[in-house]
Amino acid sequence: MALEKRGVPHVCFSFPWLVARVGYTPYLNVRGVNVLKDLDALIIRPIGRGSLEEIVFRMDVLYRLERLGFYVVNPPEAIEHCVDKYDLLAILEDAGIPVPRTAVTEDADEALKAFHELGGDVVVKPIFGSRGVGSTRLTDPEVASTVFRAITFYHGVIYLQEFVPHGCSDIRAFVIGDRVAAAMRRVATSWKTNYSQGARPEPLKLDGELEELAVKSAQLIKCKIAGVDILESPKGPVVVEVNSQPGWRGLQSVTNINIADEIVGFMLSELKK
Repeated sequence: MALEKRGVPHVCFSFPWLVARVGYTPYLNVRGVNVLKDLDALIIRPIGRGSLEEIVFRMDVLYRLERLGFYVVNPPEAIEHCVDKYDLLAILEDAGIPVPRTAVTEDADEALKAFHELGGDVVVKPIFGSRGVGSTRLTDPEVASTVFRAITFYHGVIYLQEFVPHGCSDIRAFVIGDRVAAAMRRVATSWKTNYSQGARPEPLKLDGELEELAVKSAQLIKCKIAGVDILESPKGPVVVEVNSQPGWRGLQSVTNINIADEIVGFMLSELKK
């Protein structure tokens, strides 16, 4: 809709429709469209679910497009960092961004030690995942041990994070380029504050410190369009996630800013550079 209003020609397609070639051209096409010749940019919304092979192939395609000078939002490097919760938080912490205490291991016994190190009240999350799906709060060591062993039985990685008291709400800052285009407070009836899990969006104007925190977090991983999730802990704000393919349905309901139009405007300004 935002592209149509601006009169920008466009096509919408899914990754499974792509055909990639090596050694002959077109290097990438989708149902009659030569991506490199007929298009100027790609907006990834979203990369989608798939097997390991499917996801790796899609990322390979995006990296090749980037090497060939094609404009991709978000860049594949940013997508990879955001998908991996451990990688993301490690990068943020290395740059001085406050993050929750977090432990990651493949060993159930070590995970139980970390459970106690983190105060016996933790949230276990899939290291790859979004929207709060699969996240579980654990306060009982016996239950925790059972969960940890179940994860390792299926060759999973145990990602556990201290539970941060946050009053059943958090902040989502929608970063576009070098600014926060809009923000909201997500208010829930439980500790899970995802909009997709039923949290109620409320309008919010960020102060300078929080806006700087959100923008810096996105820029550290070269994420041009990002949803940055911030918890207001008793010790101050902490960044828990940066989303490279953020939804904005809830946010749009509490802001007068047309988020889709802001994204298109940003993309067009980037292409002019």
